[in-house]
Amino acid sequence: MKRLPVCILLLLSFTLLTTLDLQAQKKKKADGPVAIRALLITGGCCHDYDMQKRIIMDGVSERAKVVWDLVYEQFEGREHQIGIYKKKDWAKGYDVIVHNECYGGVADDDFVNAMVKAHTDYGVGVVVLHCSMHSYRAAKTDEYRKLIGVSSFNHGKKSPITLTKLNKTHPVIKALPDGWVTPQGELYNTNFKAHPDAKVWDSATALAEGKIPSTEAAQTCIWVNEYKGCKTFGTTIGHHNETMMDPVYLDLLTRGLLWTCGKLQEDGTPAKGDGKKGK
Repeated sequence: MKRLPVCILLLLSFTLLTTLDLQAQKKKKADGPVAIRALLITGGCCHDYDMQKRIIMDGVSERAKVVWDLVYEQFEGREHQIGIYKKKDWAKGYDVIVHNECYGGVADDDFVNAMVKAHTDYGVGVVVLHCSMHSYRAAKTDEYRKLIGVSSFNHGKKSPITLTKLNKTHPVIKALPDGWVTPQGELYNTNFKAHPDAKVWDSATALAEGKIPSTEAAQTCIWVNEYKGCKTFGTTIGHHNETMMDPVYLDLLTRGLLWTCGKLQEDGTPAKGDGKKGK
């Protein structure tokens, strides 16, 4: 048998090594962590949403493997209807929808019901922050309030909020320092003593309540909820950038987001493959 030329042997060796390397990369990719697909919807009156969109996306992505899409519609009026909600199947393909919007003057029940249905049709995780609880409060339908787990219509004075944990074993809240005081705050009213229609729905589990010096009644300010196949994490904390930028807040937000996707372990740490840098 004639010897093959050296150049052909080298070419065959290179081809073999390249094939093995590609196979190894494919296997690593298949076995490796899969990023959570998240959609952040933000904009509206009264808050620095231009800054907060970066705080939320960057802060969570430093703590978990999350890739983001963004809808940012900034209008000062409270009646604006966010455009994506009018599109069919807009929630399809996402693991979690994060709401940080403030459009409390929207009174169109059909618009609100269709927006909620897009969540429940696909069973996506839901995260609602601060003024998202006051958004769509002008509507008569309760569908959005059932999805988020609370009904809130007003708030107290701006003041740092002192938190007390109500459920110390839930993985979302376990690592939160008991007695944590937010750098700044605006406490939303979630019980009937502060507003006749305010309440925490029976489907929700209150995780922490907050108080400010000028009020007697504590208000539920962190909770989880389940509605029609959707798991929701909610917190009324987050009016000021200083609070959102606090590592305690971003840790809490990340745990809540992971929980809504079924990616949080009972000890409050990310499920394998869903932590920072694929841990």
